[in-house]
Amino acid sequence: MADDIKLGISSCLLGNKVRYDGGHKLDPYVRDTLGEFVQWVPVCPEVGSGLPVPREAMNLIGDPDSPQLVTILTGIDHTERIMRWVQEKLAELEKEGLCGFVFKARSPSCGVRDARIVAPSGGVAGQGAGLFAAAVVLRFPDLPVEDEDSLKDPTIRESFIERTFEYQRLRIAFRER
Repeated sequence: MADDIKLGISSCLLGNKVRYDGGHKLDPYVRDTLGEFVQWVPVCPEVGSGLPVPREAMNLIGDPDSPQLVTILTGIDHTERIMRWVQEKLAELEKEGLCGFVFKARSPSCGVRDARIVAPSGGVAGQGAGLFAAAVVLRFPDLPVEDEDSLKDPTIRESFIERTFEYQRLRIAFRER
């Protein structure tokens, strides 16, 4: 249906086995409860950019304002590959008419605010957004976004749901003008 509320989601949260270790991070509340009221648009930046499942784990390395996505054991930098895919995916998502996005917490690609950033020396440089989540927020600054951990808080969850429904109402109102 054209007026369904569409939400982007990190694919692993729906139970898709796309994670580096071949697993998933199914969130039953997100999939089954919230999923009754929305149409999910699943996204996995690593798989989307052509990386295999399973694959070597990665960290964000370097400057917290501009980190690189690097494999932990072999030191392969996948930043350029992921960012090329991200730019293409953002154009696709713009056409989807998303009303919000649920990201995977602490992910180097999808963490909204809590992805660990490692200093070149090996210590923790800080926390920030994963590469894909940061790009989504930059491209769609008014889009409601949260991660699955934040949605466990009833106040945050209620606010997110309200914001997505309001975003949908505004999207329809502006389309009808």
